[in-house]
Amino acid sequence: MTSFLAAAVQLTSTPDPDANFAAAEEQIDLATRRGAELVGLPENFAFMGDDERRLELAPSLADRCSRFLVTMARRYQVTLLGGGFPVPAGERATYNRAELVGRDGQLLARYDKIHLFDVDLPDGNTYRESETVRSGTALPPVVDAPGLCRIGLSICYDVRFPELYRHLAGAGAELIMIPAAFTAFTGKDHWQVLLQARAIENTAYVLAPAQTGLHYGRRQSHGHALVIDPWGTVLADAGVGVGLAVAPIDPDHGQRVRAQMPSLNHRRPSLF
Repeated sequence: MTSFLAAAVQLTSTPDPDANFAAAEEQIDLATRRGAELVGLPENFAFMGDDERRLELAPSLADRCSRFLVTMARRYQVTLLGGGFPVPAGERATYNRAELVGRDGQLLARYDKIHLFDVDLPDGNTYRESETVRSGTALPPVVDAPGLCRIGLSICYDVRFPELYRHLAGAGAELIMIPAAFTAFTGKDHWQVLLQARAIENTAYVLAPAQTGLHYGRRQSHGHALVIDPWGTVLADAGVGVGLAVAPIDPDHGQRVRAQMPSLNHRRPSLF
């Protein structure tokens, strides 16, 4: 299999969808100009604002996000992940949905975030995602992206649950996408180490698009969109500004790492 370039987009999304779509397209354009064939947008790429406004926008924004991904994939001839956007899920609730779209605009995979972020942080911020977001009920998918590799999907807080990534590895994922809006407080200590752990223990590439900076009120994201190889080496880091982390993905290298460190073959699930 041939190698290809992948880009993890880093944005500072706001409560203004029009501005967010424009910012996302700018980065998609830049990524493809650099030769990227796979581009990932972060969680909440189209809207970062309060829950009431998200619930109000969800019916129209869900359709708009899906159409945007199809249009961008076709326009720039790129496989594109929309890393998380609100989709209506009954009264006063949404799903947090990621969609992976092929170069021809075909939907390759869809995933509704399973693990919801209900946390009281020492910095005084409280998050209750489950108050207005419903957990997905289907296992995250692994799909063959034409001309690329086998890709598995997840979203943000999922990264703290290694059993989800064991499922993806067991289903043959060679690259795992982890789009996020990781908080600044937790990100400084946990973001990179968790991503490296998921790459190392599953001997898979990790592509992690990210939100960065101050969005609204006190909501601040960590940044550092990353591309990590199956050995755990950070290949690209977007830092803390809006931009890109771009690096080559080599499926043959992934197979060599799995041959050198065959930990997936040494598992003893019958004992646990």
